[in-house]
Amino acid sequence: METTTTVDFVIEPPNVEHLITEDDTSVDNIFSEKQQRLLVDTLHSEKPFGDRPFVASANVGIYYAINKPAVVPDVFVSLDVNYPPDIWEKAHRVYMLWQLGKPPDVVIEIVSNTVGHEGGRKFDIYARMGVPYYVVLDPLQHINKEKLNIYELHVGEFYRKDTHFLEKVGIGLTLWEGQFEERVEEWLRWTDAEGNLLMTGFERAEQEKQRAEQEKLRADKLAEKLRSLGINPEDI
Repeated sequence: METTTTVDFVIEPPNVEHLITEDDTSVDNIFSEKQQRLLVDTLHSEKPFGDRPFVASANVGIYYAINKPAVVPDVFVSLDVNYPPDIWEKAHRVYMLWQLGKPPDVVIEIVSNTVGHEGGRKFDIYARMGVPYYVVLDPLQHINKEKLNIYELHVGEFYRKDTHFLEKVGIGLTLWEGQFEERVEEWLRWTDAEGNLLMTGFERAEQEKQRAEQEKLRADKLAEKLRSLGINPEDI
């Protein structure tokens, strides 16, 4: 009788001690910093993906190969993943594709000058990485004729989208002129499938406050009307 031997192969995780997870050299302008926060905070406030887990981060490095330097987008969104609980561990401080198992679904770059490689090196890296959507916001039109440029990946290459809805993630993007943190600018905002803005936590709180004030005003008017008819509202 023949016997078979089962051999269990254990794949050791790659050594990441040599990888740079933070170098403290990033310098952003005021608009870029606020724009990044607006995009990330809105998703965490609205949670537009239902029960699907996601991560949304700004200025966090993405390692797509063990022997390649990290690329650091201004904002990225990745569905169906969670960051590990211990984010201080070396291997957990940045987004490593081999650990999280997939590339981000959306990468957003904000053009501040002509040397950021948003239309060149980064364009190629995100395509090779397999990112479904690459978004370039160019407020001063340094490298593009349009301020908002959305690209979708097809067979390993990015093609410019005619619409601003990202079908594979179920949300859209739009340019919106308005006030965020006391600054009136043209901001990049998330939208739902109907084009309605996804609100920040502050906007949601303000909406609830206004609704409560309107309800109180209606209640006060009704009470005043009842009193004019000789009816005590508290007796109803």
